[in-house]
Amino acid sequence: MAKSKKKDPDGPITIKKYANRRLYNTQTSNYITLDFLAEMTRDDIDFVVVDAKTGEDITHNVLTQIIVDEESTGEGMLPVKFLRQLISMYGNSMQSMMPSYLEASMDNFRKNQQQFQDAVEGALSKNPIGKMALENQKQFQEAVEKAIKSSPLAGVVEKAMSLGSQDNTAEEEPEEELSEKDLEILELKQQLADIQSKIAKLDD
Repeated sequence: MAKSKKKDPDGPITIKKYANRRLYNTQTSNYITLDFLAEMTRDDIDFVVVDAKTGEDITHNVLTQIIVDEESTGEGMLPVKFLRQLISMYGNSMQSMMPSYLEASMDNFRKNQQQFQDAVEGALSKNPIGKMALENQKQFQEAVEKAIKSSPLAGVVEKAMSLGSQDNTAEEEPEEELSEKDLEILELKQQLADIQSKIAKLDD
């Protein structure tokens, strides 16, 4: 669900921008950075930026500068094709309609953002493919456990596994030498433990 802007009862927070580019938060009576202003934006804190000398509202310019700075970090979010299309709209007869269209599109995206995240995070456990993966994992686990139990050196395998999980100061030699087949079983069991760990994280 989209977050609503955190509005102050007395209106948005006023940020004054001085000629030296310093930003002054009139609510907290201290100077802030552009990065801090970006964080306020991400937290949906309502504010307006005004020119300290003229009182002109320059919020649009400052927000645009934040976007430019974010895009210049190397982790840009706006694709080149979109930027080209956006630039081409300047001077176009449809330019006046673009602000309301873009705003409505973003509002709609944010309203569905939480539902989208829930769908992605729950994909493994909720859709048919996810259920199939879980069932395959269960069958794989049963097959490995059956193979271990039927091994002639099952007792040695279990002892080797227990030794690996203990915090001993001295190394202990196994009573019997493991065959190549039993070593493969040990490897499969470790892979099974890794798979179980990953699935447990998905369920959290």
